[in-house]
Amino acid sequence: MKPMNRHTGRLRACALAAALSAPAAWAQPAAMDHGSMPGMDHGSMDHGPMEDGARAAPPIGSLPSSDGAGERGYDSYGIHPHMMDNAPTWQVLFDRFGVLRNRDGRNALDWDGRFWFGTATDRLLVKSEGERENGEGSDGKVEAFWSHAVSPFWDLQLGARRDIGAGPKRNWAAIGVEGVLPYNIELEATGYAGSSGRTALALKAEYDLLLTQRLIFTPELEASLYGKDDPERGIGSGLSDGSLSLRLRYEVTREFVPYIGVSFERKFGQTARYASDAGASRSQTAIMAGVRFWF
Repeated sequence: MKPMNRHTGRLRACALAAALSAPAAWAQPAAMDHGSMPGMDHGSMDHGPMEDGARAAPPIGSLPSSDGAGERGYDSYGIHPHMMDNAPTWQVLFDRFGVLRNRDGRNALDWDGRFWFGTATDRLLVKSEGERENGEGSDGKVEAFWSHAVSPFWDLQLGARRDIGAGPKRNWAAIGVEGVLPYNIELEATGYAGSSGRTALALKAEYDLLLTQRLIFTPELEASLYGKDDPERGIGSGLSDGSLSLRLRYEVTREFVPYIGVSFERKFGQTARYASDAGASRSQTAIMAGVRFWF
């Protein structure tokens, strides 16, 4: 069974709605003229009397009736072909919520979560990720989007981002796409435009590899690029930073999934020089442990 990801609910709803509203053409019986077949004289055939109240069987491939005559149609299950895309729902999902311990022995709270409310095609989406070190402040971002499904596998997102943590707060307008590439690779790509001509691009890709039905290995890549230097936040132009995390999680239940892993982060270019000038390391390796949960 494929583990639940950020797109599973919408894909299931769209697929089920399509299946209910458009039965397959190959399932419909072809019309046959038995009178033209040799030896097939319906007048001489004895079908036998039908018992009182008996009904002829519906054609193969036809949908169950919901006419209230005792048959259990889709309406009797509370399902209607047009309900799936229009029924609003919501979800809170934390892909990561745990502790990072770096090689210097310092601990940090690490999070990556989202909340959405809406239908299968249009949603309010709020995302946040970052780190908070003990006694060292925090570094992260909060984003809010209108997310619109442009295909069964891709969403277009329009919204805003606010940087939080050390340094001055920055606000950005944002536009991006999020979806599933071939081989079930999940991709997020978001472009940003801020004040004073600032621009940025954030990329994230991850893949779930099922080792067993409950044990799942997830590599994740992230990268950030900026259009100009921002010395007050220690950010240089070009490729600013990148990270690779390798997580192994075990699905105790679908909603509660502990994980362990390791992460590798590196700063590049002017961002690395800003870090060195501030006495910080250009690269960092950390052990991670936490829980993935949703409700």
